[in-house]
Amino acid sequence: MKVHYLQHVPFEGPGYIESWMQEQHHELSVTRFYDAAYQLPAIDAIDGLIIMGGPMGVYDEARYPWLAEEKKFIKACILSGKKLLGICLGAQLIASCLGAKVAGATYKEIGWFPVQPAIGSQRLPWFDALFKNNPVVFHWHGDRFDIPADSLNLLISAANSNQAFCYGATVIGLQFHLEITASSMNQMLTHGAADLESALHVQSEQTIMEGLVHINPCNQMMAVVLQQWLNG
Repeated sequence: MKVHYLQHVPFEGPGYIESWMQEQHHELSVTRFYDAAYQLPAIDAIDGLIIMGGPMGVYDEARYPWLAEEKKFIKACILSGKKLLGICLGAQLIASCLGAKVAGATYKEIGWFPVQPAIGSQRLPWFDALFKNNPVVFHWHGDRFDIPADSLNLLISAANSNQAFCYGATVIGLQFHLEITASSMNQMLTHGAADLESALHVQSEQTIMEGLVHINPCNQMMAVVLQQWLNG
């Protein structure tokens, strides 16, 4: 499969996704919007699109003009039936392109917190089975998406009732980071230190670092998601 990913900042790359793609012998290419010479691929040249996270919001087009072009590209990929996987900001962008509202969340959610299946996950059995034990996953977001029309609400957490959705059989949005690695977590901590305020659903740097034990289980879940998304 030819999979392309969209990256918004240097410190939120594909992480474990890149390793999995190499192991499975898929072709992986990238558009880095922080590079002034960025280029988007021809839609018919890719099978799947992964949209990564970032500290900006879907509404920040005045500050990041490329967001408008990115949204047009995402919409075109959806309309053409491509496989799409959105992570954090990426999920918010997909939701926005599907007509759902994206805005500041009631609670920032930063750190290691469990998610649990929503009722909609019962209609996606493999996903329901993957998250049935309420696994702990890595969050770093201040915005939230509404669930797009004609989509399934798949997961909830204590802080946020909308943690994941699927649209049809080809589009998945995840609010959290199963692709996290020790290296990418350290980069996010370095660049996002100002976000670590004292708040109900925001953990300290020390607590986040103590959560390294959760990385491997997250990556194992990411592998299942990628396998089902690309081959389901």
